[in-house]
Amino acid sequence: MISISRQLHLAGDPAASPEVSERRLDAVFFALSEPIRRRILERLDGHALLVSELAAPFDISLQAVSRHIQVLVRAGLIQQERSGRISRCSLDAGPLLDTAVWMNRYSKYWQQQFDMLAVTLADIDARALQRPASGLARKQTSKRAPRRK
Repeated sequence: MISISRQLHLAGDPAASPEVSERRLDAVFFALSEPIRRRILERLDGHALLVSELAAPFDISLQAVSRHIQVLVRAGLIQQERSGRISRCSLDAGPLLDTAVWMNRYSKYWQQQFDMLAVTLADIDARALQRPASGLARKQTSKRAPRRK
């Protein structure tokens, strides 16, 4: 049976030293850097699957999928339960939350960029609305009567 402390995951473990936290982040980012590992995590969203079930859609060997799973286990993103030769995997999203919390600290920087972009786009829209009206007025006043021969 899994203990309650293992099931409960709090973001930003206060007991972890900065070096440990940094190593955990590195492991998660490394694990997420590979598209196959991200697809494995997607498949585990809401399901516990056998390694063979996880490997089925991939055009790589079962051994290669097992290596990808081990990277995810070391990053803490997958929990594995073994029963003899059978291994069942399940998603542990806790480290993803830690990573999201870390990334959120930097959201103020990209939010400033989005705010500046919104102002720029609003300015462009305002100019575009002014141009057709003034351009139309110029065209109407500059129209000459057709020449008579």
